[in-house]
Amino acid sequence: MKKHLLATALLASSFTVNATIVEMQTDLGSITVHLYDQQTPVTVENFLNYVADGSYDGTVIHRSVDNFILQGGGFKFDTDFDAIDTADAITNEPELSNVKGTIAMAKLGGNANSATSQWFFNLKDNSANLDLQNGGFTVFGEVTVQSMAVIEQITELVHCGEIPVVNLNEEQCPDTTSGFSGENLFYINSVTVIDDDPNSSASLSPKENTLIDEDDASDNGGSSSGGSLAWMLSLLALAGFARRK
Repeated sequence: MKKHLLATALLASSFTVNATIVEMQTDLGSITVHLYDQQTPVTVENFLNYVADGSYDGTVIHRSVDNFILQGGGFKFDTDFDAIDTADAITNEPELSNVKGTIAMAKLGGNANSATSQWFFNLKDNSANLDLQNGGFTVFGEVTVQSMAVIEQITELVHCGEIPVVNLNEEQCPDTTSGFSGENLFYINSVTVIDDDPNSSASLSPKENTLIDEDDASDNGGSSSGGSLAWMLSLLALAGFARRK
């Protein structure tokens, strides 16, 4: 019997899609993600290409914002943070809503069609902001209830700035990224496809993004009243993170 999915199935404004299933292995447990192949085909294909070539294996969770998002898919770590090789940016597909338990693509502020490899999990219902901001952030899958518990354990780790860490307390946080040891960081050890049948999860019922204006869905300059989010962190920004007090 398949695991129960998050309560998006209970939302009134929902519709059924099918999905490939992938599994992210971490030291705190596995995260099972059901991908929305039918509604966001470009984004899912892009994500699965990174999965297929192993780009996500051994990547770092580099951003965790309490009661907002948990972000990864962009960096590995040797002696410092190294950006993974990325393919061309993809077209935005803001069809679905950024509700709790969904996975969405990160992108550059002020450019709706700039997503490459980075993704984030929505830790709460962020639809009022992220369904509209910067052309809307593309939701392309959802996690199981059990997986959401693993994600929440990651967010409860000690943080240095917005970076979740292990084997450190806040007083031990380095002043720059070069002060980290690889053993201090939290990794996605591997990402694998565990069911490649696009009809494997026909019962999924994600919430539709009803806020996005179709005329603005591919706008390159959209932003919310809260200001632009720096989803695609540069190495320079990472190097200048502030120690959390």
